[in-house]
This record gives sequence, C-alpha cells and structure tokens, in this order.
Amino acid sequence: MTDIGFYHLTRSGLDQALPQLLQKTMAAGKRALVVLGSEQRVQWFNDYLWTFDASSWLPHGTPKEGDAKVQPIWLDVSDDNPNKAEFLFLADGGTSNRIGEFERCFDLFDGHDDDAVADARGRWKTLKEAGHQLAYWQQGERGWEKKA
Repeated sequence: MTDIGFYHLTRSGLDQALPQLLQKTMAAGKRALVVLGSEQRVQWFNDYLWTFDASSWLPHGTPKEGDAKVQPIWLDVSDDNPNKAEFLFLADGGTSNRIGEFERCFDLFDGHDDDAVADARGRWKTLKEAGHQLAYWQQGERGWEKKA
C-alpha cells in the first residue's frame, strides 16, 4: 500500500519545499513524478529547478523535452508516470487516480490558501475512506513535524 503524506506548507512556499523533498528523494535513490495543476506551473518549475540553488542540481524533464526514461524527476500535468517513478508529488492542484501505483505520495498544499486547505481536507477524507494509511506533516520551527 502507498504511504501517503499530506504536507501542509505554513513556513515556506512550494518553491522552497518541493526542491528540498526532491533532493531527499534523489538521495534515497528514488525517481519522482511531480504532477502540477497547469502547464504554466510545469514550465515555471522546469525553469526554476535549474536555478534554485547554485550548489545543487536536480536532473529533471517535462513532456516538452521528452525522453522521460532517463529523467529521475518528471514534471507534468498528467500522472502517466513515463519515468517509472516510485514517488508521486501532487501540488498546485495536481491530481492522480493512480496513487496506489507508487511507494509514496506527497500531497503538498499551501496553508495560507483557504481553498487549497479545504481541497486537501477533501482529499484526506476520500483517501481515508478508501482505506489508505495517511500521515499529516506541518512545517514547524525545526522543519517538518508529524502531527497526530
């Protein structure tokens, strides 16, 4: 069964949190599929991941570049998983009906956006009712804190 974690962004934005989680994914030797809610956000993160940290590099691609098989991180609006990712990241309205096909799912949502919080609560309820094991993480003073 997929390990599903909800990540409540309260201290930083997605632009800071996602690259950090992707770095940990790469360090664990896993591949990632990042599903975002629009083509514009896919393009924004595609550009951003090349420049977010001068001392780091996150190899990634999108459908515009193609060749998903060689990309450890794939950014898309679709959850087709062409790079055979083990970890699924959902953010900015990205959705998936294939969560059960991944080892882990990271559902990241903006805690300062009431609609995003309400949508996350709805996803939590649906996944809980479907029998999934869920974890809730919130950004705290010392990083991610798992809440009961």
